[in-house]
Amino acid sequence: MAFRKLTSAEIAQLEAQDCKATNWSDIEVAEDFDAQYVHHTKFSGHNKIGAFRREIEMPGGLKVHSGIYNATLHNCEVGDDAHLYNIHNYIANYTIGAHTCIENVNAILVDRRTTFGNGVRVPVMNEGGGREIPIFNELSASLAYILTLYRHRPKMIEELERQIDAYAEAQASERGFIGDHVRILNCGSIKNVKIGDYAELSGVSRLKNGTVNSNESAPVRLGSGVKCADFIIASGVEIGDSTLVDKCFVGQGCIFDKHYSAGESLFFSNCQGMHGEACAIFAGPYTVTHHKSTLLIAGMFSFLNAGSGSNQSNHMYKLGPIHQGVAERGAKTTSDSYLLWPSKIGAFSLVMGRHTHHADTSELPFSYLIENNSESYLVPGANLRTVGTIRDAQKWPKRDNRKDPKKLDCINFNLLSPYTVQKMWRGREVLDELVALSGENTEVYGYRNCKIRNSSLKHGRELYTIGIQKFLGNSLISRLEKAEWHTLDEVRKVLRPDSEIGLGTWVDLAGLLAPRSEVTKMLDEIERGQLSLDAIAERLHGMHAHYYSYEWTWALEKLEQVWGCDVEHVTLDQIRRTVKEWKAAVVGLDKMVYNDARKEFDLNSQTGFGVDGDREQAEADFEEVRGSFESNSFVKAVLEHIEKKTELGDRVLDKLAHI
Repeated sequence: MAFRKLTSAEIAQLEAQDCKATNWSDIEVAEDFDAQYVHHTKFSGHNKIGAFRREIEMPGGLKVHSGIYNATLHNCEVGDDAHLYNIHNYIANYTIGAHTCIENVNAILVDRRTTFGNGVRVPVMNEGGGREIPIFNELSASLAYILTLYRHRPKMIEELERQIDAYAEAQASERGFIGDHVRILNCGSIKNVKIGDYAELSGVSRLKNGTVNSNESAPVRLGSGVKCADFIIASGVEIGDSTLVDKCFVGQGCIFDKHYSAGESLFFSNCQGMHGEACAIFAGPYTVTHHKSTLLIAGMFSFLNAGSGSNQSNHMYKLGPIHQGVAERGAKTTSDSYLLWPSKIGAFSLVMGRHTHHADTSELPFSYLIENNSESYLVPGANLRTVGTIRDAQKWPKRDNRKDPKKLDCINFNLLSPYTVQKMWRGREVLDELVALSGENTEVYGYRNCKIRNSSLKHGRELYTIGIQKFLGNSLISRLEKAEWHTLDEVRKVLRPDSEIGLGTWVDLAGLLAPRSEVTKMLDEIERGQLSLDAIAERLHGMHAHYYSYEWTWALEKLEQVWGCDVEHVTLDQIRRTVKEWKAAVVGLDKMVYNDARKEFDLNSQTGFGVDGDREQAEADFEEVRGSFESNSFVKAVLEHIEKKTELGDRVLDKLAHI
């Protein structure tokens, strides 16, 4: 944009409109600047002012003309058609974008050189230190996972921190930035903050040292009473109702509201926090807490639903709050549950009651961890057959709030994957080892500070087998369905893996499921200084994009173990048997889920309905509110799934029979 000096006539008009300047010659304006839209304004330092041609529509439909009214500006650049009104203190050292509206604000300033929150160290998980994470605009859940938990590779961590510090230094400036089409209304103090396009700040109390990465596709909204310090807020975030954010990274699509308090924590895509408190947590994607008196502290979580009053403790009153815990993906905590760290909760497990014995259930996923007489009892595999687990897996993709075309986090929503199935595979071995060690007739088995009843062990092993059969059959049939084949040789050709990548252990990098071998390879290259931050992000997204190719490599190896031969020697009978086992597993699990859903419609569930009438009235009231079991959308989806998968299995078996 071309700027010019003010004319003597414009200076005279501005002075007549009660404007003042330390030096009028330090002010530059756009070619078609109109002085009539600047009133009661004081200028100091060097300022540049755009043209004010248009009206701006405020909330409620009120229209005001762009311009500067009742303000003090120091070293600022104001974009075309911006509207500044009632700046109670001053705006200093800021570039303000076009069509931006700032009204009734106390102060907006940059004080000395700042990195706008980039490079701030967050002492995540361990309040005593040792896992400090430097936050920056492009931080992803997977990269943060590596920075947090791979401290056994100090050279690699040092290289990552060096690059992040260099990135932060590149963001450093003595001048702030407020983007285009921003709304800042009725706010308090904003200091050392960079604000992206289309952000909406209404009634914000205080922002200090941070970046609001808003854009047109995914605006950020900050509401009444919000206070943030030392922060990075990603695109599409909504924070309101006096929420406190201190030393935090807030990922894409997160929602904080209702007086939530978050300190020294990392939150990634689609987390939600309301009423409660978070302190020094690593909140992977979809970590959700909606209740008062709920504290998440010093732990790593993802796909978590925390019940009312859930609590953990990282302080055993010895060496301070130095303990940490992990709840693997999909864990749930019931109301008033308690975990004493250090503990490790297996994937997709339910925690009920108080647990003070440092349980480690990571090798037994999909379990219930239940308190009984102050003891922790484990029910392996029980969560595989519950309606809640299936419903969660279905709802997560539908609740993705990210609108930004650039997704920072790679999120794999699959319930069954090499990551969870390897744990079920190991879980069967663990249960067999317990029986071998203590005998088949033992009433209660001891396992990693937990107890497992004999009946729970046997049923858990059966459930793990069904889950494994379902996953392997899914992978096999998916492979067969995507190709044409008419002979056994053609079938074998279709089943050959696309890549050797995928064998061995898989890891969950806070939402990204990947072979550990590929992750290790990437870490080696980082350590050698061969990958930039952009290249690391590209590599992580590449692993995510190739998931199904890697998954098949892993699944085929397991199938070959089941078959007792490699794919080049597999027979039609072996393939048919796998498909039949898959069909039985899918239908069997669906029927368990169906029966579990039915409990939501039994007589006990009708308690409290039809309060002033008889049973018939209660049933009528219940059905009006909740609907009938047969008409429930989830129940119908389960029945349709059974029918669909049965037809698919029969179709594949029929085709195999004609070879």
